[in-house]
Amino acid sequence: MLPACAQKADLSTPNVVLIFMDDMGYGDLTCYGAPSGYRTPNIDRLAAGGLRFTQFYSAQAVSTASRAGLMTGCYPNRIGLVGAINHTAKHGINENEMTMAELLKQKGYATGMVGKWHLGHHKQFLPLQNGFDDYLGLPYSNDMWRVHYEGYAYDPETTKSDRADYPLLPLIDSNDTIRYMKTLTDQDELTTLYTERAISFIKKNRKDPFFLYFAHSMVHTPLAVSKKFQGKSKQGRFGDVMMEVDWSVGEVMKTLDDLGLTQNTLVIFTSDNGPWLNFGAHAGNTAGLREGKGASFDGGQRVPCIMKWPKVIPPGTVSGQLASTIDIFPTLSAITGTSIPVHIIDGVDILPILKGDFECEPRTSFLYYYNRNSLEAVRMGNWKLVLPHKFRSYIGVLPRDDGKPGPYAKDSCGLLLYDLRRDPGERYDVKEMHPDIVLKMQKLAEAARLDLGDDIISAEGKNRRQPGKFILSN
Repeated sequence: MLPACAQKADLSTPNVVLIFMDDMGYGDLTCYGAPSGYRTPNIDRLAAGGLRFTQFYSAQAVSTASRAGLMTGCYPNRIGLVGAINHTAKHGINENEMTMAELLKQKGYATGMVGKWHLGHHKQFLPLQNGFDDYLGLPYSNDMWRVHYEGYAYDPETTKSDRADYPLLPLIDSNDTIRYMKTLTDQDELTTLYTERAISFIKKNRKDPFFLYFAHSMVHTPLAVSKKFQGKSKQGRFGDVMMEVDWSVGEVMKTLDDLGLTQNTLVIFTSDNGPWLNFGAHAGNTAGLREGKGASFDGGQRVPCIMKWPKVIPPGTVSGQLASTIDIFPTLSAITGTSIPVHIIDGVDILPILKGDFECEPRTSFLYYYNRNSLEAVRMGNWKLVLPHKFRSYIGVLPRDDGKPGPYAKDSCGLLLYDLRRDPGERYDVKEMHPDIVLKMQKLAEAARLDLGDDIISAEGKNRRQPGKFILSN
């Protein structure tokens, strides 16, 4: 029997729980083939009860950009949010951009956000000014502090840091800093603090539709993990962190079950970009995809994605259709009957896939932008055309395994064509075999340059918008 507080199921206003990982690679979950040493049973159960995507892409292979795309349904360079902004930034999300929270507020949703925001740290850019009713978390990445990678050994009173000019890491509740993360021991609390706040939000809003955006700070380095999971895996600190993240997902799912909300809740689990490979044992893995975070090869942008919605999504299904984080925004609009903004967005409605139509192709192409506005590749179906560009690489240099970053290599490439159906690792250039495909995809790139521009060839683009500018309040 359902609890008395259980919601009446309404397919037009399901609860939405969006769990967004940081730097989790395509090969970091056991349901995606993670190596032995730890398991992710709660996330695996989420996949078994829903839909697992195998061709799902973040908006861009870096933090701020990927979150901007997720929240607005736009390529991040369209709205002027690129890279990974820090405490010195004088810009953030523009108030004229509609966020996912503002979209769902049209239908009266309660909206809460827990975790890493990274769309601007000044008050005007924080979640409560952009559609959220409740917020607890960090304004940017957990390595954007004066500790850098000194970790547990750091004492702000006695230890010299190469980031001594950085502020301490603020933990924000609503719009106010309630404490500072001064050492990695402080960060060990984050996943538990986030999880407790997420559960509190669900319980508080259990009688009405709610949207919870739960953006973990992990598995971004420096890796932090509570005492209850330290030393529990056979994969060192990274495995311990993965076990704690899985525990967190399990706690959220248990709360939904206990409150009778599972049947009326769409749960989405995905990641902002691929792993930061030069951290070695402190980083995840790409399951054989090329390169990692910060690269437009698929190791940087193809990410795990799981969606569960018992009333709609057939359990235990797998989709090989092309999809992206920018598609979640218009899909939620289609589900709830809310109005998308009048300005251009780039996402497409993938609701037919959620309903079990694995023959449809809502998304037929995808653009890989990086840096400020550099078009580095385009995808069309199973084909990927890599455009000439310079890039940082993890190939040919050794990572470090002590929690500190190893070096990058510098590389460049010419025009390359890959058939991702047969060559997901992007190893074999087949452009000489398929000149007709190359021509079609070059036309796709030309259209993108007219629309969004391309710094590589000094094309400005017609339809880019500006980020929000910091305004000093009186």
